[in-house]
Amino acid sequence: MYQAKRLVFYYTVSPVHMGAGSAVGVVDNPIQREVHTRHPVFAGSGIKGAVRHHCTATWGDSSNGALTAIFGPERNASEHAGAVAFTDAQLVLFPIRSLKRGFIYATSPLALARLRRLAGEGVRWKIPNSINPGECKLTNDALLTGGNKLVLETFEFTKAPDDSGVAEWLSSKALPQDEAYTFFREKLKSDLVILSDDDFGYFVENATVVEPHVRINNKTGTADNTGLFYTENLPPEALLVGQVMASVERAVKAKDTPPLGAEEMLSILLDGEKGIGGKPLQFGGDATTGRGIVTLQTQRIA
Repeated sequence: MYQAKRLVFYYTVSPVHMGAGSAVGVVDNPIQREVHTRHPVFAGSGIKGAVRHHCTATWGDSSNGALTAIFGPERNASEHAGAVAFTDAQLVLFPIRSLKRGFIYATSPLALARLRRLAGEGVRWKIPNSINPGECKLTNDALLTGGNKLVLETFEFTKAPDDSGVAEWLSSKALPQDEAYTFFREKLKSDLVILSDDDFGYFVENATVVEPHVRINNKTGTADNTGLFYTENLPPEALLVGQVMASVERAVKAKDTPPLGAEEMLSILLDGEKGIGGKPLQFGGDATTGRGIVTLQTQRIA
């Protein structure tokens, strides 16, 4: 039973390949997706593995006891469970190329409803009413063309006013608050666009980064026969959300040493100089080619 939890936002700084492990289409190495929505997702097991790897590399040998308490034993998992668990991360914002201002942050009523469910009762913004395909809600008229249309990729959308208030909340809660992210916080406040669930679903399935790769023969230094393959990535500037949950410490300790509480376990992992909150981590594959840089931002749940 988990006694404490926090909201975790994952903001992609570089293309991220969290692999699905199998392919059924033209893309050889697709990313993880939910079966029912086809939205990109980060599996909780992959998140926990990446976080453990980061903490092991940065905390040093003196923190081995804390690592074991948080994540569980590295080898003999039957000794006790780790105190911390990560849920799957669901998609909130997806960057889409725009005719004006470079790109926009897109979302949908479904994505916002799922975010609000995870965030709890403390949020003030509203989930917008249903949006028809071909329509969008936005607040920044600078995104519109002379014909008062929003152009994303090769598609036009008709404007409707956005009174949800979610852009301001996301800007203050989801992105790191340091100076390096000032531009992106301001852009999120002004360039958030809410699409219908159908239109949003089309873009998140068909506007990802697909890169060709060539398998090199180690002996000849040239491409192997049939060595061309395609890898899918979630693009930079995407935002996902999940929860991190904690129980009391489960590691066996001396009788006169009480176990750490759930909030203490979360604080060790997320807060302070060693905590992962606000820091970039490497997720998924292709680390040696600069892929998988993700910044984590945590918030307390009311």
